[in-house]
Amino acid sequence: MTEARAGDYRILHEAALRDYLAGAPDLVALLGAEPVSWSITEVGDGNLNLVFIVKGDRGGVAVKQALPYVRLVGESWPLPLSRAHYEFLALSRQAELAPGLVPALLHHNETLALTVMELLEPHIIMRRGLVAGTQYPRFVDDITTFMARTLFFTSDLALSAADKKQAIAAFAGNHALCKITEDLIFTDPYRIAEQNRWTAPYLDALAAGLRDDMELHVAISRLKLKFMASPEALLHGDLHTGSIMVTDSQTRVIDPEFAFYGPMGFDIGAVLANLLMAYFASAGHERSPGERQAFEAWVLGTVEAVWNEFARKFLDLWRGGAAGDAYPVSLFAGEKGAARLDTERQAYLQRLFTDTVGFAAAKTIRRIFGLAHNIDFELIEDPKRRAISEARAVRLARAMMVEAVTFRTIADVTGAARKLRDWQPELSG
Repeated sequence: MTEARAGDYRILHEAALRDYLAGAPDLVALLGAEPVSWSITEVGDGNLNLVFIVKGDRGGVAVKQALPYVRLVGESWPLPLSRAHYEFLALSRQAELAPGLVPALLHHNETLALTVMELLEPHIIMRRGLVAGTQYPRFVDDITTFMARTLFFTSDLALSAADKKQAIAAFAGNHALCKITEDLIFTDPYRIAEQNRWTAPYLDALAAGLRDDMELHVAISRLKLKFMASPEALLHGDLHTGSIMVTDSQTRVIDPEFAFYGPMGFDIGAVLANLLMAYFASAGHERSPGERQAFEAWVLGTVEAVWNEFARKFLDLWRGGAAGDAYPVSLFAGEKGAARLDTERQAYLQRLFTDTVGFAAAKTIRRIFGLAHNIDFELIEDPKRRAISEARAVRLARAMMVEAVTFRTIADVTGAARKLRDWQPELSG
């Protein structure tokens, strides 16, 4: 599967990629024996990489190659190719812990920063489905299984201290991707930054308000410190609805190149934030009032179910025989000890929920005022309608970040979102 060939890195466009794949017998057998007949289509619409779909008469594959810079910006923003190595490591570990919920790995070349994976068809990017108002009945069970298992089994609850430290070290070199997160999510939206943008002029005053809001600056700084200093578990690191591919019956998590050991609430918060943004964006996609009411109810129900099912599954794993060095069972012997440990488990989940609420808020604000935006909002053609949807999301996000501890349950979050569904903000311009 893994191959490091001699020679320098080079960007493989169609002809070079065809020649390279033709030199891999396993891939030729999968695609078909006539490379000249393969169709190769570049489909990458992300911010960082080249992505190709390659099809032959027998089958197809997806090929991802890292570029030595941020694709969204260009060569003025260099980026290490090693991120492809960390993505490969993360996908390998996730496949062990959550089988069937990530694409199968077929080939990896570290020198070329290139990975060949299972072609996911007829899956689509979940975010596009949500924009269209599509409901996904398998999503809750699949994403909560993925998060509960990948987070629990890479934490101190499941690992020895030595194994955990070795695991942290294996991903510690992915600091350039962490730096992107630290800047774009936790810093830039709250200051004047060249890459920032928003729906102007309507959100000009709101953007200026973020830069002057000291309570918000304290809250985001606390979250940034936790992100940098709390290696609780192996994170996907960019777990939004653009990194999830779905059908009615399947869910696959892709693109973990931001993987590192960090606070669990960051991944969970990312999922919830993107669902909440889909909810607030929904009004902007309506063609007639109320036509997306059922979809919006499903989204909020999904927000609640994602947290509740994650918490249930995570606790089940912990109660089922945790072998890690944290909370050693020898300290909680007997009926009294078991009862006290279970109370502590509930307190642990409550602290994790508070983290999740804050990180969800941070992910929301960055998608409205930072560099990379969501199509949930961006595809709302009327900029004023877009700004109204965005302002509602930001109002909730600010409360979730500054007053995170007042959101005791996930129903508190969805209840607050529901109250803001028809709120009319005062816009600039």
